[in-house]
Amino acid sequence: MSTKPSSLDSLRIDRSQAPAGTGRGWWIGLILMVLIGGGAWWFTRSKAVSVKTAIVQARGGGGEGGRTLLNASGYVTTRLEATVSSKITGKISEVLVEEGMKVEKGQVLAKLDASNVESSLRLAEAQLASVRLGLAEAAPQVEYAVEELKRLTSLASAKSVSKSDLGKAEAEAQSLQAKLARLKADVVVAERRVDEWRQQVDDTIIRAPFAGVVTTKDSQPGEMISPMSAGGGFTRTGICTLVDMASLEIEVDVGESFINRVTAGQPVVARLDAYQEWEIPGKVIAIIPTADRQKATVKVRVAFEQLDPRILPQMGVKVAFQSDRPAATADPGREVLSVPAAGVGQQAGRDVVWVVRDGRVERRAVTVAGTSNSEATISAGLSSGEAIVLNPPATLTDGCQVVTESTR
Repeated sequence: MSTKPSSLDSLRIDRSQAPAGTGRGWWIGLILMVLIGGGAWWFTRSKAVSVKTAIVQARGGGGEGGRTLLNASGYVTTRLEATVSSKITGKISEVLVEEGMKVEKGQVLAKLDASNVESSLRLAEAQLASVRLGLAEAAPQVEYAVEELKRLTSLASAKSVSKSDLGKAEAEAQSLQAKLARLKADVVVAERRVDEWRQQVDDTIIRAPFAGVVTTKDSQPGEMISPMSAGGGFTRTGICTLVDMASLEIEVDVGESFINRVTAGQPVVARLDAYQEWEIPGKVIAIIPTADRQKATVKVRVAFEQLDPRILPQMGVKVAFQSDRPAATADPGREVLSVPAAGVGQQAGRDVVWVVRDGRVERRAVTVAGTSNSEATISAGLSSGEAIVLNPPATLTDGCQVVTESTR
């Protein structure tokens, strides 16, 4: 009997029973695939970039007046400011002002110890009185001598008096007249000395040279003060600093490359850093005819059209120099915007900015009308209120997710 069929049956695989551990291996493989895929996503996902942003601000449009030609930064200054001191060296006995106080011209600010000069004044007045008494004593003697000379002269014509008596009378009269003239001169000298000491007494009273506001109080009672910086740190050189608030103006440093856009009398719009939404009209007073070669700037003086108590010396201010063209000749509807110059970059020869929208950035080409200091004027490509990235990192790409931090 043949054994071939049984040999073939022995080669068949029996699938009725699954190998031990087959189900566990399938689950392990699935978990490994999930872990590998998740790790790949974690390391390849786009991370959000932290950036600083600034809001695009409108700086004037053509429909309401002349367009903005140039933006610059400066400070509020005053043309009339003085550190009030004394004419003499002395000890302060009283200070009558405080910071923020308004004073009028001639108002007493402080007093110095006047005891010494007052004593000298009383001595000079006594000397004057003494000289006047001497003058009063000599006047009758002169009158008597003159009358006696006249009498002897008349008698001499009748040869009733000797020539020696007549000569003696003439000499006495002339001597008394000279003494009277000297006493009159002494009275004048004594009067001038009294005036001198009265002036020194008056110099111990320090008055305001002009009307203004006290900004600093520099001395206290008991300290020494001198018009010269003598005595080191123990001697003050001023009582207070007085500012005429009616003389406030703006000083702006304009880059010499853009000074051709500024003219005397040109209208400007100023914005204080403390009140950025407040537009203050003004005009250019003068362009100082010299340049700072270290900063490559030219100083420009700008006057306020109307002063306000909110305007204070040394405040920071942004100035927009306007075109003096009438509104009808300007381009209606065009909005001139201002952004920090740090937000404008160059790519492929074009000015570009990165606009933040819904947590992502978008690269956008813009038209820069001009730059001054830290501001750039944008005439096309942006809208007021949009946020742009400042100092954009080189890793930014279109659609990149960002975390923003607004700076203005």
